[in-house]
Amino acid sequence: MDFQDTSSATIVPTKVVGFLKMIYEGKVEQLSVSLATFETPLWNSVKRGALVSQKTDGIFVSVSDDGMSRSSILEAKNLSDALRCKEWIESHQKEIAMAAASTSRFAKFKEIRTENVGSLLYIRLAVTTGNAAGHNMVTAAADEVLRLILSQCPYMKYVSISGNYCTDKKVSAVNGILGRGKRASAEIVVPNDVCKSVLKTTPEKIANLNVKKNLIGSMLAGGVRTANAHYANILLAMYLATGQDAANIVEASQGITFAEVRNGDLYFSVNIPNLIVGTVGNGKQFDFVLQNLELMGCNPQKPNSSERLAAAIATTVLCSELSLMAAQTNQGELMKSHISLERNKK
Repeated sequence: MDFQDTSSATIVPTKVVGFLKMIYEGKVEQLSVSLATFETPLWNSVKRGALVSQKTDGIFVSVSDDGMSRSSILEAKNLSDALRCKEWIESHQKEIAMAAASTSRFAKFKEIRTENVGSLLYIRLAVTTGNAAGHNMVTAAADEVLRLILSQCPYMKYVSISGNYCTDKKVSAVNGILGRGKRASAEIVVPNDVCKSVLKTTPEKIANLNVKKNLIGSMLAGGVRTANAHYANILLAMYLATGQDAANIVEASQGITFAEVRNGDLYFSVNIPNLIVGTVGNGKQFDFVLQNLELMGCNPQKPNSSERLAAAIATTVLCSELSLMAAQTNQGELMKSHISLERNKK
C-alpha cells in the first residue's frame, strides 16, 4: 500500500479556533489556528484564551535563535589525538561552514561545538534551514563536515552520524540551553477584571499556582529544564494539523511558563526553546496541510513562513496554558469541563 494514498489515512478531528489577538513583527493580527486532536476540550481551552486576548492589548510573540542541529561521533586512539582534532575543528570554522553550506542552497552554517569523553569526540553542528524543519538538511551537512574533518584528521575514525548530543526527539538539557529549531516566546498582560470575568480566578491565584505546580512540582518530578502545564497538548494538535514530525514534541514541550502579579494585573508568558517546525518538506504535500498553513498565514512560498508558524504555535500554547492554569485554581472545574465537553448528554 502506498503511504501517500490518503484513502488509507488516519482521520483526526480538526477544528479551526479563533480569533487569537497576536502581535507579531510589530503588527496586531487576528489569528485563526487549526487544531487536530482527540482531546476535544483543547478547542474550548484555546477559545477561552483567545477571548482573553481580545480583552487585552494582545499576545506579543517573538521567534529567534533559529538553527537545526545534528551531533556526530568520531573516535581517536587516545585523548591526545581527540583533543588535536578538536583544536583543528575550532581553528577551521570557515572551511567547515563552506562544507556545510555546499549540501543545500538553503543550509547556512550557524555554529559547531565539540565535547570529548576521553578518546571520543562529539561534534554538534547547527545550521539554519530556511522554511524546512531541517532534519535531513542538517544530516546531509553533517555528513559533508565529517568527510572534511576525517580528510584532515586521518587519525580519527567514524562512529556515527548521530551521537545523541543533537538532541533529536529525546529529553535533554542541551537543547534547552543551546536551542534546537526555533526559540519562541509569547507574553500577555491580563487585567484583573478580565481574570475574574473570563478566567473565573485572580492574578494572585494563577501566579501562586505557577510556582507551586509548574516550578516546584516539576522540580520534584525531576523535570529537565521544563516547567509548564501542558505545552505538549497544543504542540501535538498543531503539528498534526500542519504536517510536522510529531515526535519532536518530546523536546519542544520542554518549556517554561512564567507568571507574576504586576500592579494588580497578571503577567503571563510561555517560553519554548526547541520548537522544530517547517512549512516545506515531507508531510507538507497534503491538501489539508496546505490549507491549514494558508489559514495561519504560513504560505510555504513566502519567506520566513516557518518562523510565522512558530509564532502562531507559541501564541496558541499561551492561550491554552493560561486557560488550563486558571481552571486548576478552582477545585473541580477541570473534571467538570471534561465531562461536559467529552461525554454525550442524555
